[in-house]
Amino acid sequence: MSIRRALNIVFDRTPDDTIDLFQVFPGLRHFFERRKLHAFLRTIGDLIFAFIILAGLFGPQEPNRNCTLYLSWGIWWPTIVLTWFFVGRMWCGFCPFPGAGRLAQSLGLSLNMRIPRFIQKNSPYLSVILLGLILWIEESTGIKESPRGTALLILAILAGATITAMLFPKQAWCRYLCPMGRLIGVGSTLAILEFRPDFEKCKTCKTFACKRGVGDRTGCPVYLGAFNVRNNLDCLICGHCLALCDKDSPKLNLRSPFKELILNKGRFITCSYIIPFLMGSQLVRFFEDSPFVFPWLKQLGSFETMMIYSGMLVLGFFYIFFIIRLGAKAFGITEDELFGKFSPMVPILVPMAFAGELAYRLDYAVRYAPDFFPTVGRQFSIESLMKVTFEVPSMTFPIMNIFILASSVAACNYVLYRLAMDEFEGMVSLWRAATVSVLVLFTGLSYMFLMIPVN
Repeated sequence: MSIRRALNIVFDRTPDDTIDLFQVFPGLRHFFERRKLHAFLRTIGDLIFAFIILAGLFGPQEPNRNCTLYLSWGIWWPTIVLTWFFVGRMWCGFCPFPGAGRLAQSLGLSLNMRIPRFIQKNSPYLSVILLGLILWIEESTGIKESPRGTALLILAILAGATITAMLFPKQAWCRYLCPMGRLIGVGSTLAILEFRPDFEKCKTCKTFACKRGVGDRTGCPVYLGAFNVRNNLDCLICGHCLALCDKDSPKLNLRSPFKELILNKGRFITCSYIIPFLMGSQLVRFFEDSPFVFPWLKQLGSFETMMIYSGMLVLGFFYIFFIIRLGAKAFGITEDELFGKFSPMVPILVPMAFAGELAYRLDYAVRYAPDFFPTVGRQFSIESLMKVTFEVPSMTFPIMNIFILASSVAACNYVLYRLAMDEFEGMVSLWRAATVSVLVLFTGLSYMFLMIPVN
């Protein structure tokens, strides 16, 4: 593989070019085909999560004596957000949440009921509601300071995945209800990797084994099959279809991170709801940690805090939703002759949504990193670890946030440029594109206003 060619692809200098990594690195393909190795890594993840749950429930409840909090909020969350860009939704292929459900199904404890049409049709709304509930709990209950509360939240998600697996076949939770999977899927539209079939080869297929399975080998766990994968929203990149396909169709492509944003143009309802909700919640979360919060807000009881935070979440959603609608009106084109109506501001704002979440999660990770080893030492009475610490310079936080946010504003404007000058060349006037760019900058300044004073 030419390094220059790869860099040209990633930096969108050759936006239509891709590199099939399965051909360049055959060992990578073998890794996905070898289900035992895949299962082994999943088992390690299951054991780590089992430790987090048990340590959270039964370990010390003082935040500085239980590493559960940092493992969950300082390592797990930031790592997930980073995977959005680098490997798409591949993390979902190793996610420990479906583990108990898979075990129950292997023991014959699933009813294998047909998935209700209501769930299939309304899954974007249901998963967004569940995501909102998780963020609401995270910010309004002080759960990041409670090992037991963190463990109970993980158990609640685990229970949802397990109960769903005991009612329906395969991984219905992951496809239709998982709030984390829905969020990762939307974030993965910005990924530099895509899992795609060779559609010409798929046209000659008669068995569709990648979806249906063969013999005792099950097909796609989320009811897709390789031939149905056209975007990064639902595919887990788990590799089930590789061993089942006799056409050598599946490919893992290195691509431009802007390719899918520009191709899909925000026409999927999942993106249309996740992006404004995620960005609205980010503004509220940054606001809550900023010096602009009135002192009396911090002195309220838990119930009042929950109610105020709920109202702020709603306001944050409608604030971003208003910007999206205003940007669409300014852009001037909201319908494509090939696939119908779309929302141009959604793909334009995806980089900022990614950046906001990354900055928020990294802030916690970096801020509490110096105390991680001392916390482990206090928890397990290891004297040597109690002395392993370091200091993070205070300027780290504003520099980090400014860099992440400035990069996202540049990326947003680049997506705008590609849409206006390439996809709709001659149809979007310069002043319309400039108006949308001002809206992007205004939204970025909204983040900056709340992010920078945090530190």
